[in-house]
Order: sequence, then C-alpha cells, then structure tokens
Amino acid sequence: MTFDRRIFNFSAGPATLPTVVLQQAAEELLNWHGLGTSVMEISHRSKEFMAVYEEALQDLRSLMQIPDNYEILLLQGGGIGQNAAVPLNLMSLAPHGPKADFIVTGVWSEKSIKEAEKYGVAHLAATSVADHYRSIPARSTWQLSSDAAYVHYCANETIGGVEFQTIPEVGAVPLVADISSNILSREFDVSRCGVCFAGAQKNIGPSGAAIVIIRRDLMGHQMPITPSVFDWAKQANHQSMFNTPATFSIYMAGLVFKWLIRQGGVPEMAKRNQMKSQLLYDFIDGSSLYENRVEKSVRSRMNVTFFLKNEELNTAFLAQSSENGLAALRGHKAAGGMRASIYNAMPLKGVETLIEFMREFERLA
Repeated sequence: MTFDRRIFNFSAGPATLPTVVLQQAAEELLNWHGLGTSVMEISHRSKEFMAVYEEALQDLRSLMQIPDNYEILLLQGGGIGQNAAVPLNLMSLAPHGPKADFIVTGVWSEKSIKEAEKYGVAHLAATSVADHYRSIPARSTWQLSSDAAYVHYCANETIGGVEFQTIPEVGAVPLVADISSNILSREFDVSRCGVCFAGAQKNIGPSGAAIVIIRRDLMGHQMPITPSVFDWAKQANHQSMFNTPATFSIYMAGLVFKWLIRQGGVPEMAKRNQMKSQLLYDFIDGSSLYENRVEKSVRSRMNVTFFLKNEELNTAFLAQSSENGLAALRGHKAAGGMRASIYNAMPLKGVETLIEFMREFERLA
C-alpha cells in the first residue's frame, strides 16, 4: 500500500501517529494474524484479543517503569470521564467529608475542578488565572488543605501551552496527575502519584481509550453513587472489561508502545522532544513577527503556542500553512493565536519544515 501525500499534522488531538504504525495497521486491517478478520471484529474476551491487551499493559508498565503495586486500566470516557471518576473513587477518603485540592493552571484543570464540585468540596489551592494561565503558581503560594483526600493537577495544559517541569511535592496526600498530553514524552516517576490518567489520542493512539494508573490501596473507596463503569475496583476485577472496551484503540496503543520501545523508549523520546521544542521556541523568540506568551520556565514541549503580532495576518498564515502541508495550526478558541502540537510521533523534519514556512511568511509579510 502506498501513500501519495502525508502532511505534517500539528493537531492537539486526535494527533499524528507514527507512519510505520499506520502502515502496519492498514496491512493487518482485513486479515489480522491470519484469522481472516479484523482485530476490530473479534471478541474482546477472546484469547487472541486478551493477548493483545495483556501485552499492551506489559509494554506500558515497562516503558513507564510502573511499580507492581499499581493497577493499569484501559477505559472509555477519556480524560473528561476521569474528571468524574477521580472524585467518585477518591473523595470519600477525606476525613471530614468529601474534599479535594486543585491546582488550576489552564482550561483542563479548570474543567476538573468544576466537575469535582458535583461530588464534594473542590478547594482551589492555587491558580494562575490572573496571569491568563501563562505561568504556574510558585509552590510556596499553594494553600493545600489539611483534610483533602487528594491533590489534583494537570501536568501539561494543551490549550495554553503550560507544562510542569517536575512533579510537585504535596506530602503524604495522594497526588492525582492528568498526564493526557505528555504521557510517555518524558520520564515520569509514577510512584510519586496516587493516580495518573491520560486520554490516548495525543501520544499513544486514536481516541477512544483512557489509561488510568492507580495505586491499588486507593481502589475500593468509591462513593455509593459511582456508576459501575467508573468504579475502578470493579473495572480492575474485570480486567477493564466490565463493559466492552475500545478494542481498536487498545490494539493501536499496543502498536505504538512497540514503536516507542524500538525508538529507545521514553528517555529517547524526551531527548527528541526537547530538541524539537527548543528549536521552535528559539525561532519564535528571535522573530519580529511571532511571540510566545508563556513564562519560559514552564513552556510546554508538547504544545507550542504562539501569536502573530499583527493578527490581521492570521487568516493568510493559516491558509498558506495548510497549502504547504502544515495542518491544524489554529490555536484553541479559548486561547486564540496559533498552536503547534509536536507530540512523540511528530518528526524533527516536521518542526524544521514549519520553521522554514514561518521564516518565509515573515519575510514576505
């Protein structure tokens, strides 16, 4: 099978996937492993699919060095679903009634706290809203509660382009990390968190699956109102198959995990991502037309946001970039401007091509 035209896709998600993974999936689509059928068409409880599922879990555990006392679930509902599942499963651990602390640094952590308010006290411990979500509040300013069940933060805010460079220290209280948009992009010590969750559609595969990594002692504390599909303990007892899982998304995630292992794993991805993002930020910083408004110390390596100082040129920039095979550069409607999402599967060549276009566009502007 040949591909006539592959563009550089800078979408924030669903995002670009490794070409070799797409080629393998295409070749296997009609006749997977000689069964004469697609992997999408076999039972999720069959021994063939269970082998896919178990191998994907093993590879993810190896890639992220996930300790044995953590459960891995592959669920539906995405990160938004886990915004409800987390408080439903954990808030009851608070000693004086359901309560959790939140560090709000962008649109996604803002959604998290609003969802949690439905199930208990969602305490705003720190926020950068006054700075238009262009920074992360200094740890010394956080006002953490003494009676919270957990502390929630979003490791990388895709819309604003803000990323925590280290895992925050919150003491003995379980830390909940939304790692949807930077999972597997850099080394991450899972043991520092009680729960990590991520939608698959950025660094892992197509949309449909959510990865939830839970320290096992934190399961079994769900509120009575918790829907069965969001009950982590129930899902763990059913190997994430209490309901039919997103089988194709899990299969694709498994292929991406194999690809990551062949590339050299997370350490190699971290090097590449640092190189790509630094190259683009350096160009933007040296430009007279483009600017990045995020505090330098917390700039995201996954989602590079930038603005044209003359916004009357936005329409022409987007039209011409698309014509040049550079897709999905429009910023989120909540933030405006432009955004280049450069996840693991975005090659260095894509970033170099984007910079070449931006340089020429600036020259002619």
